Amino acid sequence: MTNAYESPSAAEHRDEAPKKVRCAVITVSDTRRLDTDVSGQTVVELLQTAGHTVVERELIPDEPMEMNRLVLRLADTDEVEAILLTGGTGVAARDQTPETLSRLFTKELPGYGELLRMLSYQEIGPAAMLSRALGGVIDSTVVLAMPGSTAAVRLAMEKLILPELGHLVSHATR
Repeated sequence: MTNAYESPSAAEHRDEAPKKVRCAVITVSDTRRLDTDVSGQTVVELLQTAGHTVVERELIPDEPMEMNRLVLRLADTDEVEAILLTGGTGVAARDQTPETLSRLFTKELPGYGELLRMLSYQEIGPAAMLSRALGGVIDSTVVLAMPGSTAAVRLAMEKLILPELGHLVSHATR
């Protein structure tokens, strides 16, 4: 889909990008369980509806060492091209996802968090500044972290992640 601001080559790159991406979904939460994790399940359902494959689904506490081990293990396998995390991106004392992930990134994707906060502002106003959603790449694996609220997950997935996931993965693996 080309718009007035997009060059033909950007549209061509997107058209040539993989339509099916192998993803891992991680929920970071001290209070949820897999059976009560609506946000993580929303990520899984939206990915699958869009034709992507969820190869692993995890729920972990907001513990940096555990998150570090899991993300690095997933990034080190050829089975996972993108890791999507939900939760732990706020400003509470236990919210440690941004600090943990940023130490692992070989490249940052600052536009992802900036755009998500901009879109969130349009929906919830100044409370959007409380989100520390972030994205990056670990070697050739795309990593995107979004807030834990289901509304924020749906916004991130529908407006940012799903439209660009294949394109983003194709660039990360070059």
